[in-house]
Amino acid sequence: MSSQRKVLEAALRALATGDAGAGLAVVVDTEGSTYVHAGAMALFSTRDGQTGWLSGGCLEPDIQRRALAAAEAGALDWMDIDTRDDEDLLSGSAVGCRGRLRLALLPLAKLEGLAALLEAWRLGGDALHWSVAADGDLRVRLDGSSAQWRLPVMPGAEAPRQAGYALAIRAAPRVLICGAGPETPLLVPWLRELGWRVTVAERRARWQAAAALADHAWDVSPTEAAARAAGHDAALVMHHHFELDREALAALADSGLPFIGLLGPGRRRDDLFKVLPAETRERLRHRLRSPIGLRLGGQGPEAIALSIAAQLQAVLAAEPA
Repeated sequence: MSSQRKVLEAALRALATGDAGAGLAVVVDTEGSTYVHAGAMALFSTRDGQTGWLSGGCLEPDIQRRALAAAEAGALDWMDIDTRDDEDLLSGSAVGCRGRLRLALLPLAKLEGLAALLEAWRLGGDALHWSVAADGDLRVRLDGSSAQWRLPVMPGAEAPRQAGYALAIRAAPRVLICGAGPETPLLVPWLRELGWRVTVAERRARWQAAAALADHAWDVSPTEAAARAAGHDAALVMHHHFELDREALAALADSGLPFIGLLGPGRRRDDLFKVLPAETRERLRHRLRSPIGLRLGGQGPEAIALSIAAQLQAVLAAEPA
């Protein structure tokens, strides 16, 4: 997700500035052990360089050359990269992963109308659906809007195994952080790099500069923030202030958020639960992660921010946390 978001936002900037030398590489299928899976993307531009990675760096030079050529020609190119050959492994020339990537290389400047769909996706639209056919038919759909192009196919392009491929790039997950503190200047950029859209709700003047690092900064109370929480996937309560945390938990208990994290030790959670009504505690019980963060060791804001980012990454990847 993190790479897809950065690549598509870079593509949006390239479209907005009329970058005619930008080629979008889209992984449509994989086999074996590969660095990325279907749906991964990278953008190559003669002006702005590379955004996103499809390997540890070993495959990018060839992909870049072909992507830039496709951009210059205004045509679709198909690329098949197979690194499973035992002879390469024994001769010492293997790149590391033993798998196969199939890529569609798209001339970004030819995709008129794509910018509106990317912007809607960036702002929180539903999944972005892509379908690309072997003959150059490309369609992108988001919610009720769509765009379609018929691209010429580069001469000599490797014929794909299928007549077409369909991909869905899900919307970026959203996290609401109630309260800023020493962890915020590290946690917010890390979460954004991992693909989250981050909102920080903070009214205290001391912490509003830190809150401004987020995608959105709300100068509202915890109760008002919880009232706006619809559409978010997680909320973190991190005021370092007992009464503000109590207010946030009481308000978030009425939300439908599946993940609510509370900063601080278990004793602090127990103290907060003592002053919350029994029905509020019950509504929180199965959604509250407290203490928030994985047990990685260390102390201080840096270690705390890392542990929280790691737990949310596990949630994003649907791994046990």
